[in-house]
Amino acid sequence: MIKYNLVCKCKKTFESWFLNSAEYETLKKKKLINCIYCNSNKIEKTIMAPNLSVRSNKKSKKNKLEKNIKKQLVEFKKYIEKNYEDVGSNFAQEARSIHYDNKNSKGIYGKATAEETDELLDEGIEVTTIPWIKKVEN
Repeated sequence: MIKYNLVCKCKKTFESWFLNSAEYETLKKKKLINCIYCNSNKIEKTIMAPNLSVRSNKKSKKNKLEKNIKKQLVEFKKYIEKNYEDVGSNFAQEARSIHYDNKNSKGIYGKATAEETDELLDEGIEVTTIPWIKKVEN
């Protein structure tokens, strides 16, 4: 996991976590990163200084924080799996069916390509990409 300091065109700054720098670039390219203040997708990374520490307790705190975040993501995944229907790679088709046929659904989750996600968003179908953590490492 990596945390970036981000700045919006509205000049407000905020932090966000990403799986890695490649994930940040992918989400930014797809315009899926939005300002928490004005919802704009005109977001940039700010200059960041590395966190160089000679004390091992800071490193330990960082490791504990990262493990805690991963644990929370695993709990989030369990909640989704328990309360929503996994439609697998049929996600885009199922989302359209619910949206256009005004079907009531307890909610769905699944897999979609970047192209399918872009198309759903262009059609006004609200979807979100979330990190899918496999397990918490010891």
